[in-house]
Amino acid sequence: MITRRDMLLNSIACAAFPGAIADPASVMGSSVFDWNAIPAKPASGGSVRPFCNARTATLDELEIHATTLDPGKSPHPPHRHPNEELVILWKGELEALENGAWSRVGPGSVIFSASNQLHGLRNPGSEPAVYHVINWKTSETPGPAAK
Repeated sequence: MITRRDMLLNSIACAAFPGAIADPASVMGSSVFDWNAIPAKPASGGSVRPFCNARTATLDELEIHATTLDPGKSPHPPHRHPNEELVILWKGELEALENGAWSRVGPGSVIFSASNQLHGLRNPGSEPAVYHVINWKTSETPGPAAK
């Protein structure tokens, strides 16, 4: 199931990198994404900076973006999706819902969300939280979990 968040992020990535996913047979090679060259776009609870959304030599889809999440905000309600996701906190604090419990983490922390597992994020701090999100899909990625 494609969520509104997925559609928004894919639209932003398509606008920023039209060649990255225009040809499904094309494969993204080694790349450098300059933070200052990629404008932040308004998003729920803050902003998002899309780096890529493309096929690679080993992944059906690699999507990378950075989120700036305002204090007291959440990017979206807790949810689940088939792709696996890695969040790397750069600045600020986050609370992460994983395995049914909320955990508070600081800069340098890493959050892994497994396929089809309920997860969520929120910023409990008084400053914006900035984190990188890396999503991937392979031929082994299952379909959405039954509800």
